[in-house]
Amino acid sequence: MVKEAIILAGGLGTRLRDTIPDLPKCMAPVAGRPFLFYVINYLRSQGIEKFIFSLGYKHEAIEDYLDDQFSTLNYQLSIEDEPLGTGGAIQLACFKTTEENVLVANGDTIFSVDLHDAFTFHLHNMAECTLLLKPMENFNRYGVVETDTDNLVKSFREKQFYAKGNINGGVYFLNKNKFLDEEFPAKFSFEQDYLEKFYQDRRIYGLVQDEYFIDIGIPEDYQRAQTEFARPVLDLKAVDKNWTLFIDRDGIINHEKKDDYIRNWNEFKFYDGIRNAFQKFADKFGKINVVSNQRGVGRGLMTEDGLIDINQNMQQEIEAAGGRIDAVYYCTSTDNKHPDRKPNPGMAFRAKADDPVIDLSRSIMIGNKLSDMRFGRNAGAYTVFIASTNPETAFPHPDIDLRFETITAFAKAL
Repeated sequence: MVKEAIILAGGLGTRLRDTIPDLPKCMAPVAGRPFLFYVINYLRSQGIEKFIFSLGYKHEAIEDYLDDQFSTLNYQLSIEDEPLGTGGAIQLACFKTTEENVLVANGDTIFSVDLHDAFTFHLHNMAECTLLLKPMENFNRYGVVETDTDNLVKSFREKQFYAKGNINGGVYFLNKNKFLDEEFPAKFSFEQDYLEKFYQDRRIYGLVQDEYFIDIGIPEDYQRAQTEFARPVLDLKAVDKNWTLFIDRDGIINHEKKDDYIRNWNEFKFYDGIRNAFQKFADKFGKINVVSNQRGVGRGLMTEDGLIDINQNMQQEIEAAGGRIDAVYYCTSTDNKHPDRKPNPGMAFRAKADDPVIDLSRSIMIGNKLSDMRFGRNAGAYTVFIASTNPETAFPHPDIDLRFETITAFAKAL
């Protein structure tokens, strides 16, 4: 699976200048967050673990945002000293990649393709570049890409009105080594000076995926994004068996040890009322998953077998009391940039991969730390903060939907 992505985030946003005069396009606020937030987390949901952000115009705004909101993301910056064009920007960023094949995407566009299937296609065809194409009808904003029966690109048609056609969705798989072998000027267009120039002589493919697509580069679609990315306020009375509960362990289910770890089952002490709370959760939620950082294993303070023993005993006692825990996910890594370590959302994406019925937009993450809340936000879930160990945490807070003093108070509110 592809693990590495170049995000083109250096656009001037000329057509949005009246709407967002002082920001790069990808930083345009959409439903309360920069659009780049949604791009990053969509790609993480598809397995991307390393990001190279290609920056130019007002790059400081993006740098500051990443440092503040995505400090645990595994990323590097590729900054243009002067505009290099899309091709020059990709070429510069390629020198920071470590994989032979890399994903290239735009920071102002989301195309909800299946990257796994598309990457399999790219590798199977030994493609130098694979364009992901979006079918559209009645449009004049884009040109059309035509392919032959083997999916090789056979033509690029200019922008004009089309009743229907496949457009370039701005998402590519690129064989970095083949691309860097070409001779280009310092400044060039990826579309015109690479794709349109070489498609007849290189293994350049187009793969159609009819999935959700939005490009916020014009005011009309920017406004459309405000509606499509907005979420209703969390209504606990709407929770039913279509919903999933993600729940932190230490400080939520059991008393945590300050500045230490629960190292064996004898040290594990349930909070009062937790068994009754899980009875209520089992009645209300279709899936219940525990998600927990357990760095003590990675630090050698306890064994993974010991952790598994704790979790198994926890599950058994909950089930004996009439509750349910469907799965337990944990991250033992000491690396804050590990994709599974909260606030990174990898454990939620693993849970969905294991059980595709999970709808992360109909999920709630319960935790007692802001890292739990950001985990929920990054996964696309609602968040509930339990003030058991950190009552000083400010509320209202952009990463918290609801706040309760105890887990039992939350259970009673369902």
